[in-house]
Parts: sequence; structure tokens; C-alpha cells
Amino acid sequence: MRFEPTPIPGVAIVELDRHDDDRGFFARVHCPAAFAAAGHPFLPVQTSLSHNSASHTLRGMHYQPAPHGETKLVRVVRGRIHDVALDLRPGSASFGRWTAAELSADNGRALLIPEGVAHGFLTLEPDSDILYMIDRAFEPGHGRAVRWNDPAFAIDWPASPAVLSAADAGLPDFKMDR
Repeated sequence: MRFEPTPIPGVAIVELDRHDDDRGFFARVHCPAAFAAAGHPFLPVQTSLSHNSASHTLRGMHYQPAPHGETKLVRVVRGRIHDVALDLRPGSASFGRWTAAELSADNGRALLIPEGVAHGFLTLEPDSDILYMIDRAFEPGHGRAVRWNDPAFAIDWPASPAVLSAADAGLPDFKMDR
């Protein structure tokens, strides 16, 4: 595995080291020692799958604030997405900034998203499946979200969503309660 830093501290693109042969390829998708050696200790305890039937389905921007914060490793196992991480950590030098990466089953990339960083994605192909490895069990009732098109963040999406939940569409403008 190779860890490519992004402009947001703690957010990293994780590239596979593929071992190809005439059967296909083999690659580790998680190794605690490799993550720790790269400065990103990560031990998942929960794995979730998001299936998205339509192209241009948008999910996000979701996060769980402390003390229920989650670190996630997000990987596409079928299809292709535009994946976004938005820093909402109070006191962070990159607060309010976002970074994005294209993740696909073909490129094998993953995005590591630390606690306090909101996550969302837009599917770029129909029938896209996204696998989440998470470092703690989900705590119902503690989830938070900011609107995908909030002018406070000006996230540059490659297309407008065709499918969006009423909850994600109806979020108010962001207000920091520092």
C-alpha cells in the first residue's frame, strides 16, 4: 500500500500495491502495521456497504462529532464515484477546506477520512457499491451533516445530483458554533 497525502491533514489516498498475473491480481486492502507506519493508525471494527442504483446519486456530507467521531476507509468495489472529504475539525488549519478523489473498482484507490472530517460522494456510474471500513461501531442519533452545495464550502462537484435524499437536500446553511 502507498499513502498519498492530500491538502487536508489526516486525509490520505490509499493506493494498492497490486500483484498481477494471468489470473488477475492480488492486493492487501488493509494492514494495521502499514497504516501505522504511514502515520495513520487504523483498526476497523465495522464494515458497511452502500449500494447506489443510479448514476449521479449523491450521499453526504456526513460525519459524527466527538466523542462519537469515526475514522473511515472508503473504497469502491463496483462502479465509480467522486469522493469528497471536508474538514470540520474545530481549530484545524484546514477547517472548511475540502479535497476530492475519483475512486473506482478499476483504480482500486481508497480514501482515509479521519474523525471530524465530513464525507460524501457522487456516483459517476450506475450500480456503484462503496465499502466502508470504520474504526468504531456506529452510534445512532449522533450523526451530523452539512449540505452538499453549502456556499460556505463551495465544493466543486462534477455534476448535479439526480438522486438525493430529502434529508441531505433540506439541510440549512452551515453555521459554526465555536
